[in-house]
Amino acid sequence: MPYLTGRFGNPSSIHSFGREARKALDDARARVARTFGVLAEEIYFTSGGTESANLAIHGILNGAPGPTHVIAPPVEHHCVLEPLRSMEGRGEISVTWLHVDREGRIDPDEIKRSIRPETRLIAMMFANNETGNIHPVNAVGEIARRHGVPFFCDAVQAIGKLPIDLKLLPVDLLSFSAHKFSGPKGAGGLFVRKGIRLMPLVEGGGQERRMRGGTENLSGIVGLAVALERSYKDLEKEMRREASLRDRLQERVLDIPGSRIHGDPDHRLPNTLNCGFEGIESESILIALDQQGIAVSNGAACSSGTLEPSHVLIAMGYPVRQARGAVRFSLGPGVTEEEIEEAGGHLAEIVRRLR
Repeated sequence: MPYLTGRFGNPSSIHSFGREARKALDDARARVARTFGVLAEEIYFTSGGTESANLAIHGILNGAPGPTHVIAPPVEHHCVLEPLRSMEGRGEISVTWLHVDREGRIDPDEIKRSIRPETRLIAMMFANNETGNIHPVNAVGEIARRHGVPFFCDAVQAIGKLPIDLKLLPVDLLSFSAHKFSGPKGAGGLFVRKGIRLMPLVEGGGQERRMRGGTENLSGIVGLAVALERSYKDLEKEMRREASLRDRLQERVLDIPGSRIHGDPDHRLPNTLNCGFEGIESESILIALDQQGIAVSNGAACSSGTLEPSHVLIAMGYPVRQARGAVRFSLGPGVTEEEIEEAGGHLAEIVRRLR
């Protein structure tokens, strides 16, 4: 709050107000690095997960010599899919789109088989933002290291939900966004392991060690660092609590005739439940729940409000009609057992009424 209400110094200025701002920026970077178990110079601040993903993808591929091949699953967030599809459409790269099964699982052996001499990047998210599926990051990272291919992991959905230690994780680039762990919207970051070379995405000033020009969002960055530290405190206890609430909500969902659960029930985030109801599109359920003060979505928040079916469920093999019926519940630290019971009761009544 002080950096929104009175401390207006620019971290790039050399006067006392600028030095004060620079100290806050350096301190925030050190706190993030300490939480992740990495070096401060491996952390770059951005405007959020989308910019971080674009910096990772374009930063690696724009400087790649000769033919360029990328490996990625089709269930990635749009901030990864769209840059890759755009470059693929322009003929700048070729992409091997991995197979995902009915539960959204990815086979690391397919990645191993897909690597070519010209493979310049493997991209795979840590956990899916719609189904909550946790992907085999360690196995894929080890494959990437053995073949000398940079590995980018979009961890926006996982940071603050899982105890991720970047000292132990075999990834070269990893993106995160503050609003996913109760920080301010409009602030995020990219971990870039020492030795990985990137081309800058935003050129201008020399900020972020010449990797991202533009005056830093200091209040957002300070808030990000504090929120990240807080999210790691008692994280495993909170994971167990949210998983218990999610499982109770799942019981209430499955009591409703014609209901189904999407995703891998054995490897998913503790706070995410994706479900559907035979013969009902999600929009009607979302509106009816909203009228009861219950906020849910039908996919990624950045694409909610559209009538497009979930690209994640389509990739998993669901027909369009069922993909249009997906409802995603996301739980957080403020959700109580009483609210879960209330939501389950309203949901059952809404489905009955709509049918």
